[in-house]
Amino acid sequence: MTHSLRSFALAAALSLAAAGGAAANPEVGGAPMFADRTIVDNAVNSADHETLVAAVTAAGLVETLSGPGPFTVFAPVDDAFAALPAGTVETLLQPENKAQLTKVLTAHVVPGTLTRAEIDAQLAAGGGRAELVTVSGDALAIEKRGGTYYVVDENANGAAVTIADVMQSNGVIHVVDKVLLPK
Repeated sequence: MTHSLRSFALAAALSLAAAGGAAANPEVGGAPMFADRTIVDNAVNSADHETLVAAVTAAGLVETLSGPGPFTVFAPVDDAFAALPAGTVETLLQPENKAQLTKVLTAHVVPGTLTRAEIDAQLAAGGGRAELVTVSGDALAIEKRGGTYYVVDENANGAAVTIADVMQSNGVIHVVDKVLLPK
């Protein structure tokens, strides 16, 4: 996005907020996230999600995640991808591994808009654990330890939610500190 277009978008959002619009979403990766934009429209502006955006593009999921949804995305930051074993990301980004990459990425996406308040309700109903099924058909669980929410994959690896409830026009993003891996 060009600098002037980005400035215009920021000015429009500030005008909406000044006119009594919805509460501002947080900044993610140094960029404001706008509730009237899609998951992909916002993610491309986050300096913390460059690897995720590259992976979504390589997997051919841009159109899907730009669609009406709604989706809940547990979005790993670049450092989470960097923490994977050496060569993992490069291997997944190769065209011949598109199916595997798609499986990993869709294991971070749950149908519907699951906000922190809805997660809290599911945690209360589930005795402290919420069970979810991802778009890929894999299982995720959410637990809350202390004041931190953790998303747990099928391998019992937990990713902490570092920024919750980043509202989008087609769902919600929760920023996480680890890549979730299906079995």
